[in-house]
Amino acid sequence: MTNEAQPKLEDIKYTEVYNAPIDKVWNAVATAEGLSGWFMPNDLKAVEGHEFHINAGQFGMSPCKVTQVDPPNRLSFNWGKDWTLTFELKALEDKTELTLIHGGWDVNKVTEFGAPHTPIRDNMNQGWAGLVKKLQGYVEA
Repeated sequence: MTNEAQPKLEDIKYTEVYNAPIDKVWNAVATAEGLSGWFMPNDLKAVEGHEFHINAGQFGMSPCKVTQVDPPNRLSFNWGKDWTLTFELKALEDKTELTLIHGGWDVNKVTEFGAPHTPIRDNMNQGWAGLVKKLQGYVEA
């Protein structure tokens, strides 16, 4: 019996520098109000183990669980059955570098709605490209 690695798809990863202090960016990614302001409605609390939901519109309420909190530098949570979303923040004087990582992609898996990961990853990658810009507008306003 061979022990072959699972066929993973590459994580979606975006790094942006925002003209905003780290605390403002942290509040935009680590509070329910902040995340709702540029992403989707939710009831996030930045507490490890906290279970919450993201309102994914036509896809309904998506279950999530906070897995890592290190204010104001890192927040990570499980999203749905397969994905992990991580926000890494680094202060650059009066600016903030944010890296968003959306992982958990697998060519052999399907979402809760039966869609294969591969095309969904492509769609989400395009979606995140716009969302990191929307977040920029939110924190720089």
